[in-house]
Amino acid sequence: MKKKDTVEFIIEDTEFGGKAYGFQEGVKIKVKHGIKGQKVKAVIKKVKKNQAEGKILEVIEASHLEDQDTCNHFGDCGGCFQQSIHYDYQLQEKERNVRKLFLDAGLDNVNWLPIEGSPITYSYRNKMEFSFGDEEKGGQLALGMHKRGRHHDIVTVDECLIMDEDYRVILKTILKYFTKREIPFYHSMRHIGYLRHLVVRKAHYTGEMLVNLVTTTQLQLDINDLVEELKNLKLKGTLVGFLHTFNDNLSDTVQSDKTDTLFGRDYIIEKLLGLQFKISAFSFFQTNTLAAEKLYSIVREFLGDSDDKTVFDLYCGTGTIGQVVAPKAKEVIGIEIVEDAVKAAVENAKLNGLDNCRFIAGDVKEKIKELSEKPDLIILDPPRAGIHPQALQDIINFNTRRIVYVSCNPKTLANDLKELVNKGYIIVQAKCMDMFPHTPHVECVVLIEKK
Repeated sequence: MKKKDTVEFIIEDTEFGGKAYGFQEGVKIKVKHGIKGQKVKAVIKKVKKNQAEGKILEVIEASHLEDQDTCNHFGDCGGCFQQSIHYDYQLQEKERNVRKLFLDAGLDNVNWLPIEGSPITYSYRNKMEFSFGDEEKGGQLALGMHKRGRHHDIVTVDECLIMDEDYRVILKTILKYFTKREIPFYHSMRHIGYLRHLVVRKAHYTGEMLVNLVTTTQLQLDINDLVEELKNLKLKGTLVGFLHTFNDNLSDTVQSDKTDTLFGRDYIIEKLLGLQFKISAFSFFQTNTLAAEKLYSIVREFLGDSDDKTVFDLYCGTGTIGQVVAPKAKEVIGIEIVEDAVKAAVENAKLNGLDNCRFIAGDVKEKIKELSEKPDLIILDPPRAGIHPQALQDIINFNTRRIVYVSCNPKTLANDLKELVNKGYIIVQAKCMDMFPHTPHVECVVLIEKK
């Protein structure tokens, strides 16, 4: 077997993160987005000893597990590849794959609580980030998600089921507007064009919506008539703001060189476990509000009695978890590297009347050295890369009796837990919480205590 070979095989099992594998001529072939039981045709991308990496070209035979109705974009769109599988089975596989990661890391004495599913499995997204492009080279303007396995091709997802009808109406309206005027999208390889992204947020409880159009500065375009058109749409929610963000950066990410507010305000208000949160265009906020309430309830339960205790909320983002536990705590001290997130955390604490929260902007590995307070409880919610080794050592040196670790990446979580166990901590219990139905992603919460 060599690179560029085309092979056919049956997917025998899956691994965490959307990976699957089968065998051909004694070689283990890993692919993305495979489902156990599928017969697939794949092209080999890399070969090393008795292992290979491939890319699925075609599903020749569906799996016996694929017995669910799917949306019209299934198979073309790069998301939701597990939508054809019953949700209960999705949950089983997520938990099994996370537990296997722990076992592979030597963490075999873990009390696993049953995985918690999302309260809703469709229309659950409170934020959608769409890209402008074309479905095929030279094709008509598209607005939606990247095509599966094709980074530069975009699928218009105007019937996507993980977002509600208001998103679909806004997407169709904006796409029609720019198609009619023949406005070019930004070509990321040639660095020419105008339209880049569309970001829409909608609060689940308040129904407030915020639209952010992201373009280059390569055209001077008056879009106030588009804003008026959106304001007059019949939506179930309420449009409270329209932003125009200018981004001439070469990388294909949503970021702002300058942002103008063309209508209303630049944030929405959402409610979570009785608290209110102001969410700006670029704020991080869990994308599934109902599941976030479950996740934070698990964290609060694992944390236990916080009465009159000092709580460190490290990698705190906009301070949502810390503020959920703050009403009973003596003090909550949050640290976050993103300055805008810290500003939002401070504003949200004021919004909720919490005067026992302090949020610090900076890198955790540097800022925790400057703190004179000693934590009674620590909440960890790091980015996907996990905790910097030096920061982890400083956290261990606090000798705090109880730590709750929240992770969106069980691989780095398992590595950090190994170090904590080596330094005298025990894993009391762990639980997966599914925030992202029909995708391979899952959150994991672990309670760790000092021996």
